[in-house]
Amino acid sequence: QVRLRQSGETWIQSGGSLRLSCEARGFHMANFAAAWFRQSPGKERQGISCIGRGVGVPDSTNYADAVKGRFIISRDNANGLVHLLMNNLKPEDTGVYFCAATSSMSADCSYDNDGEYGHWGQGTWVNVSS
Repeated sequence: QVRLRQSGETWIQSGGSLRLSCEARGFHMANFAAAWFRQSPGKERQGISCIGRGVGVPDSTNYADAVKGRFIISRDNANGLVHLLMNNLKPEDTGVYFCAATSSMSADCSYDNDGEYGHWGQGTWVNVSS
């Protein structure tokens, strides 16, 4: 069965750090670009970061302005994992975080169109209290 499995929900205080993990089951994450999306309460789901699948070249990474400089996306291909390290968390970072993977992108990635991602995790609730 092809799926993405995410780490569990977390409640954390403002200013803290948290790493989310996403594990590929049934396919090789190394062959896929990956992204993290966030759906905050009362808002639509939005892309916040992505990482390409470079073959012989470095993976590209992209970040939304709201998280740039605080969040870091990375991959561990040997273990089929994609991580999102979130630093200096703020209450506005509260929401459900989804990881996603696609085979349609290569070294460069984009999170503008979630329809390009065919594999999705179940979502992880992150609550940041002030």
